[in-house]
Amino acid sequence: TFPMTIVDTVFKAMEKAIPDRVIAGHHADLIAAGFHGVNPKTKEFYFGNFGPLGGGWGAKMTEDGVSATVCINDGDTHNSASEMTEVKTPCVVESLSLIPDSGGAGRFRGGLGVERVVRARAPCVFSSQIERAHCKPWGLGGGGEATGNSIGLRIDGTWKEDFPNAKMVMANLKVGDAYVLRSGGGGGYGPAWDRPADKVAEDVRQGYVSIASAAEFYGVVVDPKSFAVDQAATDKRRAGLKKAAPAAAE
Repeated sequence: TFPMTIVDTVFKAMEKAIPDRVIAGHHADLIAAGFHGVNPKTKEFYFGNFGPLGGGWGAKMTEDGVSATVCINDGDTHNSASEMTEVKTPCVVESLSLIPDSGGAGRFRGGLGVERVVRARAPCVFSSQIERAHCKPWGLGGGGEATGNSIGLRIDGTWKEDFPNAKMVMANLKVGDAYVLRSGGGGGYGPAWDRPADKVAEDVRQGYVSIASAAEFYGVVVDPKSFAVDQAATDKRRAGLKKAAPAAAE
């Protein structure tokens, strides 16, 4: 995590000097977590892991950040196949999906993080050492910050999400319990109200940005059924956003 965050920090420091060659902050962690136990089929001890889990990269001056991509400094590492771990260890991936609203808002939107929910098919012990839960990936040029990395546990059907960070040591899971890994997104670039309204509407249609976030951060009012832009309401909303942040609009 240290070299990835250092690279982000160097980019941030160089924003004014070479704005066309830097990106906003990104999730900056491999999001790798381990679990171990005894395989009921073979009666053998096993150690399994899922990772690296891709996340969001920061946007640039000219384009959106990429989603679900392994962090900087590990560019030669690919996202691992869920089936590979499912075959070798007693677990099952319930879902693997992009996280809406995880990318920072901006003229160019940050990439989206990924959520992976893994259910235990045999008793196991789960541990994680994930970083960058609190130092959120920042935006550049007036862009918004992204979400950070996080974890959660589902014990006896109830999700526990109130962890102080994304670290966990020796959590005991029973059959049917689960853990979730969430990678952060990438920061946005430029003021969000400068993003073309039709692009925001398309982000909403694709499920990348929620209707609420489109209005709150981008100032774009989108019909929830047709995904059409309410231009009059959008113009009014964007005027209010620009007035509330005159320094960022310059």
